[in-house]
Amino acid sequence: MPPESPSPDHILQTGMAFFASKTLLSAVEMELFTELAHGPHSLDSLTGRLGLHPRSSRDFLDGLVALGFLNRHDGLYSNTPATDTFLDKNKPSYIGGILEMANKRLFHHWGNLTTALRTGEHQNEASSEQDTFTSLYADPARLKGFLRAMTGISRGANMAIAAKLPWNKYTTAADCGTAQGDLIVQIALKHPHIEGIGFDLPEVAPTFEEYVAANNLSSRVKFQPGSFFEQPLPKADVILMGHILHDWNLDQKRLLVRKAYEALPKGGTFVAYDCIIDDDRCKNAQGLMMSLNMLIETPGGFDYSGADCIGWMQEAGFRETRVEHLVGPDSMVIGIK
Repeated sequence: MPPESPSPDHILQTGMAFFASKTLLSAVEMELFTELAHGPHSLDSLTGRLGLHPRSSRDFLDGLVALGFLNRHDGLYSNTPATDTFLDKNKPSYIGGILEMANKRLFHHWGNLTTALRTGEHQNEASSEQDTFTSLYADPARLKGFLRAMTGISRGANMAIAAKLPWNKYTTAADCGTAQGDLIVQIALKHPHIEGIGFDLPEVAPTFEEYVAANNLSSRVKFQPGSFFEQPLPKADVILMGHILHDWNLDQKRLLVRKAYEALPKGGTFVAYDCIIDDDRCKNAQGLMMSLNMLIETPGGFDYSGADCIGWMQEAGFRETRVEHLVGPDSMVIGIK
């Protein structure tokens, strides 16, 4: 048989993928899925409730049907099971925070990817290495949105870590760079014997403590203020860093791994998770795209392979290391002291 002719479909779908992306992001921004969580609505009803122009409303809503984010039956629009679970702001399973951040910030900054690729310089609001997080943490409203976004992007992996590690061997855990605190919260919810620490800059405390209290864990999960570059990490049986290492340059990554080693007792465990790039660097496209996002967002950050992280752990002195898949593009690298 003659060879199959090449098709442009994949090229065009990827090149124009921002059409679908921005349609979904605008729906999240307008809280469409939260509105539909109360029940189905007609075209006219949603047009009025969302403030849509009649020229755009039908194409917008039917586009979301075609993309698989809405159902439509007998002229009424409703959420799919996935959008009802994950994009209703009133549910604890809401993951839209990361999409809100993508809409407000990342969508614009990624427009400068070509500049970043040619200069090696980040393209976000910050103009210096120190400002990348300092400017974010100085704005309480923006900070709270960022912390909620981190919960949204991390929830699945956090629950997997709570299920996969042999927590019966441990009594204490410290989540370093804790953000809103979902990782240590998920661990404490599943394992009532664990006492946890959330370690982050002082500005994070109110959001962290509110989230912990909402999960009835204030007696077992505490906040400890500090900078993981300026102070020692908290002492615990397990040190965790979720979506942390990829923010920093190579020297900073190695420093954080060493500090985790120093904070652990013999037999203690260090868990670092990110969108770990496969060792052949050809399968986990999300991990590679996340590394480009670190180019956009940080002065020196990048995502890394399991082999890379194992090398840093072995340099620090960890005696056993392994990589375990969590969910989606996320995996964890485990080091035992």
